[in-house]
Amino acid sequence: MAWRGKLSKSIRELRFLFCQSSPESSAARSFVEKNYKELKSLNPKLPILIRECRGTEPQLWARYDFGVEKGIRLEGMSEEQINNTLKDLAKA
Repeated sequence: MAWRGKLSKSIRELRFLFCQSSPESSAARSFVEKNYKELKSLNPKLPILIRECRGTEPQLWARYDFGVEKGIRLEGMSEEQINNTLKDLAKA
């Protein structure tokens, strides 16, 4: 998973949005709980924002150079699928 240490080379900001209690957001919550510390330690200058709001659909947003943003809905995804989605965003 060497790609995790290179997130800040292509991505300028990561945002995770999800509900604190809904079952649809459980995989996103779990992914953040298990991976935030490693992602942040490997990319200390990369802003990783976590936005929790009741009723919010789980989403992952990546901001690139020149303000270009790409968002992915995470509803129905497993933690492994979220990991693969993040990997794809890093390659974009």
